[in-house]
Amino acid sequence: MAHEHHEHIHFVTGRLACHALEQLLPELARQVGFAYTIDVLPITVAALMTPTWIAKHLRVPSQATQIIIPGYCEGDLAPLTALTNLPVHCGPRDLRQLPKYFSRESQPTEYGAYDIEILAEINNCPRLPLAEIISIAEKYAHDGADVIDLGCDPGGTWSGVSEAVTALCDLGLRVSIDSLNPVEIAAAAHAGAELVLSVNSSNREAALDWGIEVVAIPDDPKTLAGLDDTVEFLASAGVPLRIDPILEPISFGFAESLGRYLETRRRYPDAEMLMGIGNLTELTDADSAGINVLLLGFCQELSIHSVLTTQVIPWARTSVKECDLARRLMHHAVNNQVLPKHVEPRLIMLRDEQITSPTNEQLEKLAAEIRDNNYRIFLAESAIHLVSSNLHLQHADPFELMETLRRSGPEGGLPKNLNPSHAFYLGYELAKARIALTLGKNYVQDEALDWGLATEPEQLHYLQRETRSEQS
Repeated sequence: MAHEHHEHIHFVTGRLACHALEQLLPELARQVGFAYTIDVLPITVAALMTPTWIAKHLRVPSQATQIIIPGYCEGDLAPLTALTNLPVHCGPRDLRQLPKYFSRESQPTEYGAYDIEILAEINNCPRLPLAEIISIAEKYAHDGADVIDLGCDPGGTWSGVSEAVTALCDLGLRVSIDSLNPVEIAAAAHAGAELVLSVNSSNREAALDWGIEVVAIPDDPKTLAGLDDTVEFLASAGVPLRIDPILEPISFGFAESLGRYLETRRRYPDAEMLMGIGNLTELTDADSAGINVLLLGFCQELSIHSVLTTQVIPWARTSVKECDLARRLMHHAVNNQVLPKHVEPRLIMLRDEQITSPTNEQLEKLAAEIRDNNYRIFLAESAIHLVSSNLHLQHADPFELMETLRRSGPEGGLPKNLNPSHAFYLGYELAKARIALTLGKNYVQDEALDWGLATEPEQLHYLQRETRSEQS
């Protein structure tokens, strides 16, 4: 009952969305714990509302404690807050996302903390011009990298290593050097590099002169041979270090290499450790996000506080961003002893977290209530639906849908409003809808498909076509 709830939310919507909102809110209100009222304003498309227009038509009950208006509503909310003296919030653009909206509201405020450092490697630096190294480094830093790792080529000495390290340090970036060559490493350390990847019995004596932290690796990763000796040698000399037992690719000892990380943690319970994860993301035919999430979870549980990633292969080209989100997700999950689920939607990229779609019955009602000839596109029941005034077409194939539409005008001819520009727009949106149908994603007209962290917003072409005469 409404009076039993401390929170009473007044939802503002338009005529077309009211049926869906009325169906969604009872269960949502019960789950979240709020009372509500719905204010259906005299406008067909809720997305066309402005705060000033809403203020002229709003009817707020005395028991309301906050107001939620459609997410498309742009502009200063001051007219509404001044009128009502209540908090006014923009909800999601698609009302079917209201459950997610309220779940995000209840997300712990501490979410976002992390204790895993990301080293992002720029591969084959000796072959790259300095300007390109700087450009890549700045992108990696923007995406979440803490340290830029300069990858050197084996078998030679990079004459430009000092210049590159100095240039990145001058930009305020932290730098590590990925080399076994003592000459390259010494030059990088002198120029400002703070970490060396990597040190074993072949170059550990030179490490005493570099004056910076190093990553200790075994001489033979499969047996960890030489690792204890290198760690003891460096520790005795006071050289700060991290340990990397080396992650092997699948089919070349991946499972056993994970076991060696566990063994190394048992041997050195307090040591800092590093995992190079590129041997999985770069060398496995699979999108990298899931692999990164899994490996960052392993690192979080084992207190491995740094990872080295690359993003060379196309399917791993957002690895730095993925690791940045994954380390936050895993810090939250492990430290709070909760599942890493329903927390970080930006890591769900290929398919969506939850599919929400109208029913055929709702779309039939919509077609009966629409008074204009603009086309609305929906996904429902394994088909693409095209809805306009007294028109409801559906088919899984956009070409079939457009062919039917082409014959839906007077005397079986072309609809009057289906000009080339409108047809191009519909073709673009129908292609997006078909992609969403194929992959199992949500589709919202005029919105970018949700690719998680890789999503790029789109312009609101459909709303630009809508008339604003209803606002007069």
